[in-house]
Amino acid sequence: MKRIIAVIPARYASTRFPAKMLARINNTSVIAQTYLSTKATDLFDKIIVATDHDEIAQEIEQIGGTVFKSQRQHVCGTDRIAEVLEHENADVIVNVQGDEPFIEKSVLEKVIACFDNPTVDVASVMQQFKNPNDITNSNFVKVVVTQENFALYFSRSPIPYIRNTEVPSIAYHHIGIYGFTRKTLFQFAQTSPTPLESVEQIEAIRFLEMGLKMKMALTTYNGIQIDTKEDFERAKKFAERR
Repeated sequence: MKRIIAVIPARYASTRFPAKMLARINNTSVIAQTYLSTKATDLFDKIIVATDHDEIAQEIEQIGGTVFKSQRQHVCGTDRIAEVLEHENADVIVNVQGDEPFIEKSVLEKVIACFDNPTVDVASVMQQFKNPNDITNSNFVKVVVTQENFALYFSRSPIPYIRNTEVPSIAYHHIGIYGFTRKTLFQFAQTSPTPLESVEQIEAIRFLEMGLKMKMALTTYNGIQIDTKEDFERAKKFAERR
């Protein structure tokens, strides 16, 4: 029986939306709502919020959650998770982004199911673009995949480039939810940022440059990842409609 845990990395600093983890939706902070939504799925043996900030830790502790206070500076959330796993046993680790307050069980189930295939090193999530204008927006990361939905490449540019308009083509948006084997997680953490990763500023590219097999689960997930203040306003309206 695999031991499956979720780790929610939550740093205080954010270039586009400072202190977004503590912003409140219906009087609940973004990070607390993400934790509660993850807990409600009942999929995990343990859920841990990994943070570098006392206020974020307090938000989670006051609702009975488990917190790991980072002792080191980290380049990305995956490195922060690797530090947690130095103190935890798990076969599969799911990275739920701290700014995904409406995360759904169906999405996380699909990530976990990817590891039924023993050749999968890492799993993530994609969905078809609903708004054509988002394809040219560099804030949306795009992904192209094999016919078996293994990732080929990620980019902030529109991919694939549609030169032949007579051939049906679908553009996919990458959703930053990951699952790792323990071995893959430590491999990643011991590798410096890779050239294409650094150019595009997309963490997922490092897995591909390392030669790892990355399975992409296709979803129709309608949640909102809060990267900007505009996303936050959308999230508040989404919560009101729910």
